[in-house]
Amino acid sequence: MSMIDVPAHEETAPPETFDVMIVGAGLSGVGAAWHLTRQCPDRSFVVLEAQESFGGTWLTHRFPGIRSDSDLYTLGYRFKPWTGAPIATAAEIRRYMGEVIAENGLEARIRYRHAILAADWSPEAKHWTVEAVRTDTGQRLRFAVNFLWMCQGYYRHDAGYTPDWDGMAAFKGRIVHPQTWPDDLDYRGKRVLVIGSGATAATLVPAIAPDCDHVTILQRSPTFYRTGRNAIPIADELRQLQIKEEWIHEIVRQKILYEQAAFTRRCLAEPDAVKADMLADVRAHLGPEAEIDPHFTPRYRPWRQRIAFVPNGDLFAAIRSGKTTVVTDEIERFTETGLLLKSGKALAADIIVTATGFHLSGPGAIALSIGGKPLDMAETVTYRGMMFTGVPNFAWIFGYFRASWTLRVDLVGDFVCRLLNHMREVGAREVTPALREEDRDMPLLPWTDPEDFNPGYLMRGLHLLPKRGDKPDWQHSQDYWAEKDQFPAIDFTDPAFRFS
Repeated sequence: MSMIDVPAHEETAPPETFDVMIVGAGLSGVGAAWHLTRQCPDRSFVVLEAQESFGGTWLTHRFPGIRSDSDLYTLGYRFKPWTGAPIATAAEIRRYMGEVIAENGLEARIRYRHAILAADWSPEAKHWTVEAVRTDTGQRLRFAVNFLWMCQGYYRHDAGYTPDWDGMAAFKGRIVHPQTWPDDLDYRGKRVLVIGSGATAATLVPAIAPDCDHVTILQRSPTFYRTGRNAIPIADELRQLQIKEEWIHEIVRQKILYEQAAFTRRCLAEPDAVKADMLADVRAHLGPEAEIDPHFTPRYRPWRQRIAFVPNGDLFAAIRSGKTTVVTDEIERFTETGLLLKSGKALAADIIVTATGFHLSGPGAIALSIGGKPLDMAETVTYRGMMFTGVPNFAWIFGYFRASWTLRVDLVGDFVCRLLNHMREVGAREVTPALREEDRDMPLLPWTDPEDFNPGYLMRGLHLLPKRGDKPDWQHSQDYWAEKDQFPAIDFTDPAFRFS
């Protein structure tokens, strides 16, 4: 949050004091605020958001066609029924979030255009001193907060990741990243080249292809896709029966979670069979003459990277129409008119879109220190992917790779509120995760196993993330179906928690 340019301003406002500070007003931050109002109603808290409004990802990304790649019955909150199509546009998601904010009086708790610069934990005062700045006025702000709850997501919002390819300055057209899509970009009748074939490209391409002269998707390696109707038949049937929306939400949510768990288990147990099924699905959309290999045959097993969902097969319809072409190759260099590939082939373009990913933003997204000493989060060990050894009164929400992000928002929300209430009950002002005696000799490993999950943004930033151990308590599990039972059973008398 500290990479935003702000006006110069020398004055610092008097410090404000809160029990809890939430960083970010995206899905995680709004969810965390709801949990505090319901489970810790007597705690004072504030939400700081660097952007001009709520929404996080769904405000940052404004490229054509922007939509979820998770269903809103599980990407939505457990406490707020979703009533629309399962795959939703950014505008629909923000409208849903706006209703949560309005219905629960959260607007007064959120301060927009507030970027956090640094936070220092005082062992003596037992609070975080947070330095922030108003991005509209440049005014410097200071807060004293007992508990710091990081809900800023997993990537930097100020700029996406674009590799530094040779010759980029020579290209005479425009180069844009979807994360910072220009409002004045006119792609009508233009030749557009999209580098990348993940969820962003799968969303963007069908939205712009009808208006372009032609769209080319250039990929170094293929992505796995799943297709399906943007509808949940059982939800539609239950609505015809006039069942309450709260009941529909829970029934559909449980159905989807059950099916996701079964699919994930099958991906791990029968990867070749799952791969064959998904490639057959692609062929059914593109026709028997389509070049499934190499353009749609990934080199990795299913779920080693996120699977892009294509509602109603719209990406494949764009390809089948002739308006979109897929090329599998690598870039040699940029030219004045497009790209030269390593195969020797040239691709001409008026606009090049680099749908090449994100810059990882870990729990240390702001400058953290303890007693004035800078904190390197990579030297800590994670407690269940949400707290960190040696870091007092601090939590982070990082969602699931293989399930909806918001499922973990609700689990961590319950955990943090239960922890805060426990601290009040026992008179503790500080809690710090610590390795138990039996944990001290366990091997310390990277945050995630690259053999299990290895998207580019994670591999590029893995060195920034805390370590994990070889025991469940010291890992960020990707198994929501286990954690939904494990988190409520966490015992705060466990020596892994040190209270004072």
